[in-house]
Amino acid sequence: MKELHATLEIELSLWAKGIQTVAGVDEAGRGPLAGPVVAAAVVFPSGSFIKGVEDSKKLSEKKREELFPLIHDQALGVGVGVVGHDVIDRINILQATILAMHKALDDLLVKPEFVIVDGTTFRHDRYKYQNIVDGDEKSFTIAAASIIAKVTRDRFMREYDLQYPAYGFGQHKGYGTKQHLEAIKRYGLCEIHRRTFDLHLGK
Repeated sequence: MKELHATLEIELSLWAKGIQTVAGVDEAGRGPLAGPVVAAAVVFPSGSFIKGVEDSKKLSEKKREELFPLIHDQALGVGVGVVGHDVIDRINILQATILAMHKALDDLLVKPEFVIVDGTTFRHDRYKYQNIVDGDEKSFTIAAASIIAKVTRDRFMREYDLQYPAYGFGQHKGYGTKQHLEAIKRYGLCEIHRRTFDLHLGK
């Protein structure tokens, strides 16, 4: 199977139609057992490209941290939306993810003419948008948003690691690793755990 690389193909087709301000949107943190879900929205000047920007999952933490300020420097606007564990438990992770994406768009200083989003579930009443399966692998702008979302969320989790050092949030970022599950079994749940998720406690 051919590996996909983030390109400007989708953006070029939109720019060719006269749509100049295109926002790419992605999230980080749907799967973890603890912490927030974070979304980012990024708008670049038409024609912009940063070498090395790929789906955040393909990049090392060091590379993501290197690209983070470059994206901020070149973008016309970067918006971030954060939805905490308590809201995730109240409205479910799918709705919380869409809410985080809406918050990220609201946080943009430059309002986009069109929004491209990784996945299949995004909806919005005010913006024209397109859901793109594997968008973070295909679109440069969505890939940039994935990096902003991932770095931002990882920084939150490192802060939580200082508050709850027994759980190792700085290492696994809240995902259900063996280390994390053993800590839950030993210490129980802490404040930021998502109660509605299957926490694999064997109960």
